[in-house]
Amino acid sequence: MPLPDHLNRRDFLASAATFAASFTIVPSNVIAGLGKIPPSDQLTVANIGCGTQGLREMGSLLQNPKVRVVAVCDVNKFSTDYFDWSPYGIRDGIRETLGDKSWWEGKPGIPGGRDIGQEYVEKFYAKNKPSGKYKGCASYEDYRELFAKEKGIDAVKIMTPDHTHGPIALAAMDQKMHVVTHKPIANRLIEGRKVIQRAKETSLVTHLLAWSDRPEYRQIKAWMDAGLIGELQEIHNWSYRPVWQQWTKRPTESQAIPEGLNWELWLGPVPDMPYHKNYTHNVFRGWYEFGGGSVADMGHYSLFPLFETLGIDRSPVSARAFGTTTREEVNQVYQWVKNDVAFPASCTIKWNFPAQEKLPAFDLFWYDGGMKPFACEELEVDGKDTPEEGLLIVGSKGKILGGFRGENPVLLPESTMMAGRDSERINSREVERKTDQWVDAMLEKQQTPGSFTRAQCITDTINLGAIALRAGKKIDFDANLVKITNDEAANQLLTREYRAGWEV
Repeated sequence: MPLPDHLNRRDFLASAATFAASFTIVPSNVIAGLGKIPPSDQLTVANIGCGTQGLREMGSLLQNPKVRVVAVCDVNKFSTDYFDWSPYGIRDGIRETLGDKSWWEGKPGIPGGRDIGQEYVEKFYAKNKPSGKYKGCASYEDYRELFAKEKGIDAVKIMTPDHTHGPIALAAMDQKMHVVTHKPIANRLIEGRKVIQRAKETSLVTHLLAWSDRPEYRQIKAWMDAGLIGELQEIHNWSYRPVWQQWTKRPTESQAIPEGLNWELWLGPVPDMPYHKNYTHNVFRGWYEFGGGSVADMGHYSLFPLFETLGIDRSPVSARAFGTTTREEVNQVYQWVKNDVAFPASCTIKWNFPAQEKLPAFDLFWYDGGMKPFACEELEVDGKDTPEEGLLIVGSKGKILGGFRGENPVLLPESTMMAGRDSERINSREVERKTDQWVDAMLEKQQTPGSFTRAQCITDTINLGAIALRAGKKIDFDANLVKITNDEAANQLLTREYRAGWEV
């Protein structure tokens, strides 16, 4: 029976449940107690982006009884040429979720695309059907068509390359849908500001997946509040990433667009350029146009919850960055390559932050690609070096060291400062991590701690770091004017040149 134009999927399901209840009244709490949640009480979700990370996270989405995935979307129909961190990680994750050890048996490559996403959803839901069949997941190439045709969607989960996060989030909020997105909110500062402003103007629930509850940070803050390290002076954060290949210039050879890939839709807001495999399928992060580099990929995870815990919400006033350089041989002569298209293989970035409500002005340092701070004197006292990844909080009287996200924090030198503080130690391996708090928040229409509305400072910070790398000089930023005040060329990098029809 066709639905009336004014009746969406949620309304239909609710009215159908009411109709059924007129014959047999079964309270929803009884149904839930049997492990079944009424469809009218579920969050209907469209998953946009069915590449490696989209498929990796889909298992937990499907297994959450409060969620019903009703649509998938990806500009790629199907291919097996994705890159990942392991040859069988995606395959094995899908096998475990489906309870099918034969899935993808004997097939080559790493799969992805909307056909795989749709198959994943429907095979999972079919397990609980008496018939063993399920055909309730729509599939779309273009998210705009999805939004136009699917009227019963409560929320979208955005798992696409970085450069399309902003446009998709804005379009979803225009359709009154809640939004959860992978980092970053946008890979241009002004675009991020517009997404955040739209979130503030609506009553919709938004969530940046990089946020997580970190009791380690609360311990760090307690030590700082107790005056154990004096006044904050510096924060250092470092990662061994990138683990994907970096390039120093655009490819010059021409490649045919693979069958099933809508290249124009993949580019989205980015002006036309020839297709090349080095742009897509998990390697987009290293390009200024499409990604945000390691600092966007990983820095959100460590710094966003730290900012929230310490009360850092005033954006940097300046940034400076250095990256590795590259030379190439031309006619037996090695020449320096000017790279303004991709993030360097390794870099260090320094931001100057103004005084916060409860913190003095301080400096934030980021290192990646094998770069890290030298061991401080307090580590050397204990015969230790800086770890491969880490977080170091420097105060006027002492220091705190933890893992990349503050795991297992200790006061330095550990041999003396942690004496008698065994009860304060946190073993991060024993800390339960929840990644789907946004589901309950959206059902209850309550903002999450990872709301877009709380993410302006981290979004500004990450995007200013990328601009500093490209500018090759210290840049001064006025957060109120949203302007780089000392370099007009760098100021233009706050936004992008948009393809016609994709302006934000």
